[in-house]
Amino acid sequence: MSLTSLNFGRVAVLFGGTSFEREISLISGQAVLSALQTAGVNAEAFDPAERPISEIKQYDRAFIVLHGCGGEDGTMQGALELLNVPYTGSGVLASALGMDKTRTKQLWLGCGVPTPTYARLTADTDFTQVVQELGLPLMVKPTHEGSSIGMRKVERIEDLQPAYQFAAQYDREIIAETWITGREYTVVILAGKALPVIRLQPHQSHGFYDFDAKYKADDTQYLCPCGLSEADEQRLQAIAVDAFEKVGATGWGRIDAMQDEQGNFWLLEVNTVPGMTDHSLVPMAARAAGLDFQRLVLTILAQTLN
Repeated sequence: MSLTSLNFGRVAVLFGGTSFEREISLISGQAVLSALQTAGVNAEAFDPAERPISEIKQYDRAFIVLHGCGGEDGTMQGALELLNVPYTGSGVLASALGMDKTRTKQLWLGCGVPTPTYARLTADTDFTQVVQELGLPLMVKPTHEGSSIGMRKVERIEDLQPAYQFAAQYDREIIAETWITGREYTVVILAGKALPVIRLQPHQSHGFYDFDAKYKADDTQYLCPCGLSEADEQRLQAIAVDAFEKVGATGWGRIDAMQDEQGNFWLLEVNTVPGMTDHSLVPMAARAAGLDFQRLVLTILAQTLN
């Protein structure tokens, strides 16, 4: 049976929301909505910032394209569970874990998944001690934000406290993470399988793959084939799928990773509702696997029928 012949009923495409990633969610959601409608699906826009969530009961299923807090952190998933509306992607627990960088790292470290060493930061933190433990450079991140919002690379000890203060504008929980020098990759996972790996090469003016490099700049290079040997690509894919499953994530998502100068892979974080804009990595990896955007969104939506 073809994907276009499936009966999805009335579908709510959830996008927008109230997080710091609203702007990106609006773009992602509109792309998903247009693709579903073009495929003949009875899909409609649903912005939880503008409508009460109780109205979702009018729909047969939901395609979640909400990024960040309130949509990707288990909150919306829990509401949909209570309202008995099937939805795309990971469930409540995996979504909550995946949105929490600290607890994802704690889980991965406990399971032997390679992830950089980290320290939690507060206003009372001894920043000199953090540098002694993690070294320089290091990365400062809000625990509960995506799209590189609030992140800063720190190369001098005197810049650590300002980086913490910057991140604290976006979240109450902040971490500092050992900087991995090497190449950055992303692994898209769809229906339990890893798609072709993409190497990310931001322009040197960005310093790292930040918000502008992700969504605004045209000088970021995306390499697929990624340049890894076949054995190394398969090794990274296996590590990523294992880490994705250990968080309890299902359906679709993305694992970001680094390869250090010794050839070791380090997983940075999991994304359970990745971006779907024209700069986004999920559609890019899907194209490399032979899936156009319409077939990609139908494949994701079809998982709600199981």
